[in-house]
Amino acid sequence: MMRKLIVIMLLCSTYFAHAQLSPTITSWIQNPDTFLAANRGYANIPSNCIKIQYSTTDVYVSCFCIPGYNIGPWNNPNVAENQNFCYKITLNPQKETGTPTAIPLGHIGVLSNGVSIFNANDAQFVDNVWSRNGYFFEFPSFDDCLGHAQQNGEYHHHVSPKCLYNQADSTHHSPLIGYMFDGYPVYGAYGYADTNGTGGIKRLNSSYRLRTDQSRTTDPWGNTASTAGPAVTTTYPMGCLLWDWEYVPGYGDLDSANGRWCVTPEYPQGTYAYFMTIDTSLQPTYPYTSAGSYYGVVQSGNVGMGPGNPGGQNTIGVPTTVYEDTVATGIHTAEQQILFKIVPNPTAAYVHVYMDNNSINNVTGKLYNEAGQLLQDIGYMQPTSAYTLDLTKYAAGVYFLRMTDGKSETVKKIVKSN
Repeated sequence: MMRKLIVIMLLCSTYFAHAQLSPTITSWIQNPDTFLAANRGYANIPSNCIKIQYSTTDVYVSCFCIPGYNIGPWNNPNVAENQNFCYKITLNPQKETGTPTAIPLGHIGVLSNGVSIFNANDAQFVDNVWSRNGYFFEFPSFDDCLGHAQQNGEYHHHVSPKCLYNQADSTHHSPLIGYMFDGYPVYGAYGYADTNGTGGIKRLNSSYRLRTDQSRTTDPWGNTASTAGPAVTTTYPMGCLLWDWEYVPGYGDLDSANGRWCVTPEYPQGTYAYFMTIDTSLQPTYPYTSAGSYYGVVQSGNVGMGPGNPGGQNTIGVPTTVYEDTVATGIHTAEQQILFKIVPNPTAAYVHVYMDNNSINNVTGKLYNEAGQLLQDIGYMQPTSAYTLDLTKYAAGVYFLRMTDGKSETVKKIVKSN
């Protein structure tokens, strides 16, 4: 009886503690145990979000960009691979009062399961000017969940992720399914009819429409195009190019970024929110995710595309708290350890310290030589992150990396070969 009472008390205290936390912290789908086969997805890669950590200002989402639902096959030669992302999402999003940040290519936000959100652009052109609509040209390569992998192995969605939430549920406000990189939430297709949270539930409509001028000699803002677009044919029907669409304020429910300021279940006081739009047949409608510019201030470190600037590789260098979803993981009672690996070892120049996702957080690393002299230190080392030590200025020999959280410590030897 006493044991049951203790468990109930722990559950209640955990519930009330979590009730005080921002949805930016609590809304992620967490992987409770990456070692279990049931928690691994495509190519045996751990699925959903691997670790959620938060500081006083930001949430750090570590994920491999693989969902918990089955994906593939897609009709292109690309293979989904572990992306090892660490995204930084602000806890205090602010409206951009200066020049808005344009919605870029590559990932523009992240879904609650750690999968990337892309915009409508497929990064290819017709006549060197007219950007292609990815939904039209790439739809044949989408899997049943309407996603696919790009050349670098990043699995992503250009449109509403039909396997993540129930798109057919038109009687409830859609769930919070992710965050854009300005820190504002992303929802599915249904919201309150009125922005103050009243009026019932409705499917929210985009304010973009097909242009009536089908000559493709001007852009959507009335400017003469430097190169006229292709004639409207069965090969290039209206809607297949991004400039075939124009934003008309008030035409639908949403603004040019495909969002609005409104009340949502998670934000009863109101927030700006993006919505992923679909039609009555549950088919995606332009701009699908978001377009134009971000509503809010975008933090650096998240956006990027390709090997040279992948984005989403943030290093955590501040004190954090690990958030654990008790529904997914149960009450956390296991004794955690400092878990990390050092590669390459031996080394001739640099070593990389990889913190295991099951390690405790807020670890301090100190590098010593054989004489016990402190050479370098790194503070607030966090799970899932990687850190680099430069040994180029030291002589060949043996060095020691001492890792401690103030209560326990682990020491490993590093050999510099020359």
